[in-house]
Amino acid sequence: MKEQDVCQVNCVHEDKVEAVAGKLKEKNTADAAKIFKALSDETRIKIAYSLFVGDELCVCDVAGIVKASTATASHHLRTLKVLGLAKYRKEGKLVYYSLVDDHVKQIIQMAFEHQKEMEFND
Repeated sequence: MKEQDVCQVNCVHEDKVEAVAGKLKEKNTADAAKIFKALSDETRIKIAYSLFVGDELCVCDVAGIVKASTATASHHLRTLKVLGLAKYRKEGKLVYYSLVDDHVKQIIQMAFEHQKEMEFND
């Protein structure tokens, strides 16, 4: 840890600490963390972005996009579904996945926009 990264003196702003801690108590941080855990895997973020761009894709399409087996793609899609980021529908022998709502789409979009901005700031 570098000295410039840490306060030089211990000075707690009690009013801010109490206000923020109070707000934090109201939130389900464990469930929010699951969203980021789901997207922290490179294959799953590729799949989520594919669903963002492609709107709705069958498991075989996703496998082709991320260059994985259908079993691997299905596993990752199922994880996204269980964690509340994706939904599916079955049509005959095909299973189609999409992102659950605009909030998830915004998270995906913002992540890639932020990443692009970071490239310009390097």
